[in-house]
Amino acid sequence: MVSIHRLVISPPVLNSSSPWASDKLLLEKLYNCIHTGAVTTRTAVREHPDIDCFSEDPVKHKVVFASHDLSSLNSYGYSPHPLKEYILWIKEMLAKDPASKKPFIVSITSSSPTLLSSMVDDIQELRQSIGDHQGDHSRIAVELNTSCPNIPDHPPPSYSPEKLLFPLLETLAVQYKQDPTLTIGIKLPPYVYGAQFADVLATLSRLSYCPSGSDKTVNPIAFLSCTNTLGNSIFLTDQAMPSRPASNASSPFALPPKFGGLAGQSIHPLALGNVHSFAEQLKKHPDPALRGIKIIGIGGVHDADSARRMFQVGASAVACATALGSQGVSVFEKLEAGAPKDDAAR
Repeated sequence: MVSIHRLVISPPVLNSSSPWASDKLLLEKLYNCIHTGAVTTRTAVREHPDIDCFSEDPVKHKVVFASHDLSSLNSYGYSPHPLKEYILWIKEMLAKDPASKKPFIVSITSSSPTLLSSMVDDIQELRQSIGDHQGDHSRIAVELNTSCPNIPDHPPPSYSPEKLLFPLLETLAVQYKQDPTLTIGIKLPPYVYGAQFADVLATLSRLSYCPSGSDKTVNPIAFLSCTNTLGNSIFLTDQAMPSRPASNASSPFALPPKFGGLAGQSIHPLALGNVHSFAEQLKKHPDPALRGIKIIGIGGVHDADSARRMFQVGASAVACATALGSQGVSVFEKLEAGAPKDDAAR
């Protein structure tokens, strides 16, 4: 198992935010699976009249699987279900299983710090209603998705840490200072050169502070989810399993909008590199508050060997999406087989 701030994830295996965690039925299957130690919701936005670009289009927003390996390409944006529905579903599921420690990681996003703060307020109301701030563990965490490459005119904030990401993180830091029992993570995109990792950690370090009456610095961010999909990618039809609609039959491209986010085995080496780079830099970072940040390894995790590799390069837990979409919840038993066998929290 792994402890991430107040979360207890046992086994250290879960799903990442994806279309296969969209609705209540899918979340129930994930929650009831004995091989998941936590459940992550699909990334939600808060209902708002100005946010219409995240409406799911059944024609434009698709996923295709590779014909040659367990890779996928998707043009999805965020969930068609607003945050309030996820809060309702989670509250109902937790009420049926009050003795369990299995947590939900509520994935959310917004480009507006004000709206983001309102979303966290809503999640905090849920936590308050179930007494989640009491005791020694929590069953609700927040993950800020800063990395979806498929949203028109909304570049992933994590590719611009100083300008776009930091204002959102400041909002989360305010929430954490008001309630240090809140567990917060951020979902990051794939990075491809060293300065990008350093820039993200420099931005995170700006959030570290020393609470009143303490001589120890803390940081509001408890975990990094690495990595999201690799944007601007293309599958031609001969690379994908035949599943596209007939209306698109004349196109040489497997996805209707051509471009999408690449996931699964094709990005596994890059995901391993991202996890290892962050793990190594966090471990030796001059800011002691950053050294406790954990990493959830994502990207091509589909069997025991791929899970084992993620743990080997520094992940504290592993998660998958493409393998879940292809194999269903049975995949988590395979991932658990690749997890460390010790019983101590890491």
